Amino acid sequence: MNKDLISGVVLLAVSGTYYAWSSQIADSTLSDEVGATGLPHVLSVILAILAALLIARAILLRRARTATAAGTDDESDAGLPRAIGFLLLGAAYVFVLPFIGYVAGTALLIGAVALYEGAPRNWVVLAAAVGGAVFYWAIFVKLLGVHQPVGSLFQGMF
Repeated sequence: MNKDLISGVVLLAVSGTYYAWSSQIADSTLSDEVGATGLPHVLSVILAILAALLIARAILLRRARTATAAGTDDESDAGLPRAIGFLLLGAAYVFVLPFIGYVAGTALLIGAVALYEGAPRNWVVLAAAVGGAVFYWAIFVKLLGVHQPVGSLFQGMF
């Protein structure tokens, strides 16, 4: 069995457990139409869908590999050095966020991950990084009202 299949089955079990436990949350007198269990139920269903997609992908890839009986192993590319690289990118993001703020930090993170994954150094990466950062900022700050750090470098500009 490959890692994707095992991960999908584990995530499906976690999703079911999370759904069952979140069903035990009591509604209060302040509950709205959705109730206290609404968001946890939606999150557990989304996790179950993603787990099912991961399981389906693992099964389809296994069949494709069996049919061709040749090819490279995807799992050998995802080694420990690559995981440490992603961990270092995330740590750098957390470190610079208070200084440069959410929008600039997120744009740098998106660009750095794209370049780390081998994307060519062109305007598309820059556009995706800036566009993605602005998109996430719009979702959190404008749509959801969750204020993100501006950063000491840009304090007072926004």
